[in-house]
Amino acid sequence: MKIVVLDGHTLNPGDLSWEKFSEIGDLQVYDRTAPEEILERTTDANIVLTNKTVLTAENIAAMNKVEYIGVLATGVNVVDLEYTKTTGITVTNVPGYSGSSSAQMVFALILELTNRVGHHSQTVTDGKWSESKDFCYWDYPLVELEGITLGIVGYGGIGKAVARIALAFGMNILIYNRSVPPDLPEGITYSDLDNLIQRSDIISLHCPLTPQTKGMINKDTLAQMKQTAYLINTSRGPLIVENDLADALNEGRIAGAAMDVLEKEPPEKSCPLLTAENCYITPHFAWATLASRQRLMSIAVENIKSYLAGNPQNVVPRK
Repeated sequence: MKIVVLDGHTLNPGDLSWEKFSEIGDLQVYDRTAPEEILERTTDANIVLTNKTVLTAENIAAMNKVEYIGVLATGVNVVDLEYTKTTGITVTNVPGYSGSSSAQMVFALILELTNRVGHHSQTVTDGKWSESKDFCYWDYPLVELEGITLGIVGYGGIGKAVARIALAFGMNILIYNRSVPPDLPEGITYSDLDNLIQRSDIISLHCPLTPQTKGMINKDTLAQMKQTAYLINTSRGPLIVENDLADALNEGRIAGAAMDVLEKEPPEKSCPLLTAENCYITPHFAWATLASRQRLMSIAVENIKSYLAGNPQNVVPRK
């Protein structure tokens, strides 16, 4: 049994161990794999593991022995599922591993927008406080979270984790989901999307990338937001039309945005959000705490073991 990991560096830059995978079969780990290297590296592989390396129908068809593709992430848009459903290849993913870490990141971004901790710390380092005539100062409006409304778009595992933290802050919570969840906790109200966008002081995106959700945040939806509202995206970059968001920020039509994901990663220098006003961007690392990556590796190992035992788990539905 030959196992090939195409892009192992982001999951394990050296602080974790691949030992559990090696116990299953002959393991080959590549830090990164360019598109033109996929064929050579997977020709004899029985199991191929990928995080963000895209596997097209052409790539998969050239894998002579592959029977299992494991995505080392939750999102599976990197694999041509339309092709794999015509073959006997099993595709799995790793759901639920990063809920706590991602929710923590959401509030790191929210608190940066509402308290501007990084900015004010830098001004102190630059000498502004030492030169101040007063014992305190602030350069931006400071926003208290208690009593304001958080709109959560997508109420899966991460959305629920974000809601729990928001309740602890005393926030009012609106959620929008493809299906109406039963028995919502006190303080959480289901809403249609337009109402959520119009009423929320902060909107946080937690939905998968599908043809229906791609570009869901655009000039029309941004026009419905409060001028004082903030937008958070730790889900998928293409949910947002980046030029439309940059225009809204630069024109002051919303108060700010913070995101851990972009349409293209890494971004080109021409990405309009890199220079947009009141826009914070982090390098897609909400998922990457040590604890979260340990869980991911453990689940990925169990996925393979379950498959080999004839009882596969976390199989991606072939619709």
